[in-house]
Amino acid sequence: MQKLILFIFIFQVFSASAQKIEGTVKDEQGNVLPFASILVKGTHLGTTSNNHGEFSITLAPGKYVIECRYVGYMSQEKQINLSFVDETIHFVLAQQKLTLKEVVIKEGGEDPAYEIIRQAIKKRPFYEKQVKAFEAKIYIKGIIKLNNLPDQFMGKKIPEEDRNQMGLDSSGKGIIYLSESETKVSAQEPNKFKLEILSSRVSGSNGFGFDFPAFISFYKNNVNVFASKLNPRGFVSPIADGALNFYKYKFLGSFFEDGIMVNTIKVIPRHNYEPLFSGIINITENDWRIYSCDLLLTKTSQLEILDSLQIKQIHVPVTDDIWRIKSQVLHFTFNQFKLNAAGNFVNVYSDYNMDPHFPKNYFNRVVIKYDTAVNKKPHAYWDSIRPVPLEPEEIKDYKTKDSAFAVRKDSTSQNIDSLRKKQGPLKISQVLWSGVNRTHSSKTNTYQVNFDPLLKTLQYNTVEGLAINPSLTVSKRISKLNTKVTFIADARYGFSNRHFNPWAGFVFNNKGDALDPDQKFKRQSFFIAGGKRVSQFFKESDLDGLTNSIATLLYGQNDMKLYENYFAKTGFTKRWESGARFKIEGEYEDRLPINNSTDFILNKKWLYRFTPNYPVEILSSQFSRYQAVVLHTSFSIKPGQRYIQFPKSKVAIGSKFPTFTLNYSKGFKNIFGSDVDFDKWSFNVADNMNLKLAGLVKYSLTLGGFLNSKSVFIQDYQHFYGNTSHVAKEYVHSFQNVSYYGFSNISSFYAELHLEHHSNGLLTNKIPVFKKLNWNLVEGTNAIYINPDTKYAEVFVGLENIFKIFRVDCVAGFQNGFKPVYTYRIGFGGLLGDVMNIQRSKKTNKVIDKW
Repeated sequence: MQKLILFIFIFQVFSASAQKIEGTVKDEQGNVLPFASILVKGTHLGTTSNNHGEFSITLAPGKYVIECRYVGYMSQEKQINLSFVDETIHFVLAQQKLTLKEVVIKEGGEDPAYEIIRQAIKKRPFYEKQVKAFEAKIYIKGIIKLNNLPDQFMGKKIPEEDRNQMGLDSSGKGIIYLSESETKVSAQEPNKFKLEILSSRVSGSNGFGFDFPAFISFYKNNVNVFASKLNPRGFVSPIADGALNFYKYKFLGSFFEDGIMVNTIKVIPRHNYEPLFSGIINITENDWRIYSCDLLLTKTSQLEILDSLQIKQIHVPVTDDIWRIKSQVLHFTFNQFKLNAAGNFVNVYSDYNMDPHFPKNYFNRVVIKYDTAVNKKPHAYWDSIRPVPLEPEEIKDYKTKDSAFAVRKDSTSQNIDSLRKKQGPLKISQVLWSGVNRTHSSKTNTYQVNFDPLLKTLQYNTVEGLAINPSLTVSKRISKLNTKVTFIADARYGFSNRHFNPWAGFVFNNKGDALDPDQKFKRQSFFIAGGKRVSQFFKESDLDGLTNSIATLLYGQNDMKLYENYFAKTGFTKRWESGARFKIEGEYEDRLPINNSTDFILNKKWLYRFTPNYPVEILSSQFSRYQAVVLHTSFSIKPGQRYIQFPKSKVAIGSKFPTFTLNYSKGFKNIFGSDVDFDKWSFNVADNMNLKLAGLVKYSLTLGGFLNSKSVFIQDYQHFYGNTSHVAKEYVHSFQNVSYYGFSNISSFYAELHLEHHSNGLLTNKIPVFKKLNWNLVEGTNAIYINPDTKYAEVFVGLENIFKIFRVDCVAGFQNGFKPVYTYRIGFGGLLGDVMNIQRSKKTNKVIDKW
């Protein structure tokens, strides 16, 4: 019996064992061939060599044929009889010997490549839709190396502590990012897709890294690479339906592998500064599918952010008639803002299942899901699943940065005094200029304190003169209730009129899905506030204190119109996973008029421009004190909202559908002495539509009006976002050449349209200077209709992406009964400018949300 048990034990040990095959890939001159594909013939197994040409793969004992493939080189096979010891094999690849077809190309005749490409174009739709559903696993390794790091970046000095934490040497060189991940991808026609991030590792961090594989399919007419920021128009595939209009082709020859004839085609863009690839694509004879490719994008391909991006793919059969990508290597370079970097992202595909059976409701709103233990896998796990061997510098980077991170993590969790020490003592410079942002930590209590920098809250207007408006925020998270409680105290003092206006409030934010991300996404918040404050007549105006201060002091344009009010306000907001959002607010105001108290101006010649402190476009005199009780409700929905599900939360990532918003406001008479009586509504549809090669369209259409206007005061009129400055206001939101209260009304109906088209190089890439600078054309219109006698439209045309930041527009305004008015606006627009617009919008919304 003991012998039998021993025999069974030994059998299990040997049957479960797996051995490693490792080796190198070089050419005949001994040069390393990085990222070569290593395939186990007759299986779906395989790996990829690293940047040093080294590979390893683990297999059970048995007989195998190992094939090595590299674009531009002849494949090579080696038979191996794997026993119970590791084996080493080395591949030496010869450059591909291409055989030219016996074709005579007459002068002016067509290159044979064109007929091959025509056949590939005919078959493209079939291969694009051939697979109805599939599953696969993808291993991704990403590395970014910095070749130099300047002392300053974007005008800010880089602290030595940050340089050391990045692991750079004295010359600013080193690995700044290293990660690995394993992802399961599932897809089903027509448009169902899901990524499950099974494991992730980032050097020196417990974050999630760039775990999303770049799905690059040249069977699509328009190829997206990474994200639209690299080029929102996308790139034209070399075998797209209209590819012959964009590319020239040259037949380099053909070769045979596994009895398959493969044609090698050189891809050449017909014009520079078009979104086109260059390089090599290999097409199989007769079935006209992609065998492999080595394609390049550069700045002359309208590539943004990066300087170059090289894409290498190897395709292999996964069934008798279906081929899929086995390996994909992306190599990029970046040399901007005095930063010089390069990187690789290696994708290895395995375990293809072309006949999957997905459970019911498997494809839901969550399109990217992280495993709850995604970043908790031990090192032994990575050593067991890693198909691409680590290089010596990568091993060193992991060891060094992971050890440093562990020390920081332990000191953070165990030594509260170290956190306090790192914050340092409170400095007067923080109070005056940079702001106070501090965290109080103890074993039983943690909260955050934020205080606005005093000097940055200063502003000037003709009502208060010099005014100061600091805010104090104290936040604390109550874990048991999964709620963040925030206390806000706001104080404003005018040095000319000597009015002091303080108010305070509480906000309770609850994340319903934070403890269990498998729950339906929901967010809800409740607030209550009260006190005395200063408000603009148009409370949601994006006219900020700094802009008004400059306009008032330099040009005599006191556009900001203010009133004081004692108020009490409460509200509730909720968001659902469906993409719906509901908000309701109730507000009481005792509205007090205030008048100009100073006429100080730096340039006296513009003193005559000062106007009274009320909208002179509507009122002939100041309003009288009155009370108002108003209820505001809003419901918006973005159908098809999708999410990324992290281990402890969900994040919305948008939808292909527009956002629909319905607003309703009701003024109640005789409640708490209220003098108002009105019903106001509006309905808005807004979206950004990427038309790929045709550019990007942004629009916002609003319909609205008053159902009841028995008693409406100026603060409750329907107002619109205007602008009288040469600095552009938020696009697709504002009129660029209309006074701030120029079209305020209580009409029963109005219509408002904002529309603009970003060519993204569609036309300017034909103009020599513009195409090299990558300046892009933008054009559009803003229009409003209130009644046959009150309507206005402005059209504009401009250039954006000027130095990646700026946008300049020429604007023409047309109003019935008046001559056209022409002006210009300078704003943000382009690669970095769009980011700055988003930040400015968030800042404006933050100010508005302070009640």
